[in-house]
Amino acid sequence: MSTLLPYLKLMRFDRPIGFFLTGWSTLWAVWLAGNNHPPLRIIIIFLLGIIIMRAAGCVMNDIADRHFDPHVERTKTRPLANGTVKLWQAITLFVILLLLALFLVLQLNAFCFWIAVLTTLLTIIYPFCKRFTYLPQLVLGIVFNVGILMAFAAQQDHLPLLAWVLYFATIMWTMAYDTMYALTDMDDDIKIGLKSSAILFGTTAPIYIGVFQLLFIASMFVAGMLIAATVFYWSAVGIACGLSLYQQYLLKSQQAFKGFLNNNWLGLIIFIGILLSTASL
Repeated sequence: MSTLLPYLKLMRFDRPIGFFLTGWSTLWAVWLAGNNHPPLRIIIIFLLGIIIMRAAGCVMNDIADRHFDPHVERTKTRPLANGTVKLWQAITLFVILLLLALFLVLQLNAFCFWIAVLTTLLTIIYPFCKRFTYLPQLVLGIVFNVGILMAFAAQQDHLPLLAWVLYFATIMWTMAYDTMYALTDMDDDIKIGLKSSAILFGTTAPIYIGVFQLLFIASMFVAGMLIAATVFYWSAVGIACGLSLYQQYLLKSQQAFKGFLNNNWLGLIIFIGILLSTASL
């Protein structure tokens, strides 16, 4: 088991928050696209896909950042940064994960396959974006939430307005919470020449995060109208508003990372609201 530990850390199994954040948004779509009765096969494929592609994204990120991570306090102990995993081993693991993902997507329709191909390309490109743009968080949002489009493609074989509304909502959500995350690395990123939305927004970051949160909530309101949601959904959106305000308080209290982690509960609450709302329709 000790020999596997560095690889598990490389895939961030020791820090599962990323799996949860991408997982909640994907599960929202799986349930809505499946009219509250998604086939068990679809649920299993998407859950496995979340785990595998999130792991692959983390491995690719560390491959791209292997020369930067040793100079950042939070990342200097990562397996590639400290030498416990070699570059060729990380690349091999990344290829294995992609092959596993390919096996899963081949169980779905051709529409899903081509979305997955595009997503894989973006997964490879994303880690390099922080060298060229101050908005890598936007690229992450596009990649991180593509499971929404795939959930509708797999179960409805097209992308209705609801799919695009949810996709936009979750991109805004990602912009909000990943900017919180970027705030924790901002000083180190500036020193080593990397870019992020936190650096771009600077002291006004809480305001921009608030705008992204408002756009997210507004989009979820539109989604609720499209599905003729019940009180369960609206209650969940109301709680999400409260959690967003709490995250703003954490930002003002210099607790950006705690605010980032709090989004796990926001995602869970929305999922419960969708589950109960669609079940009662």
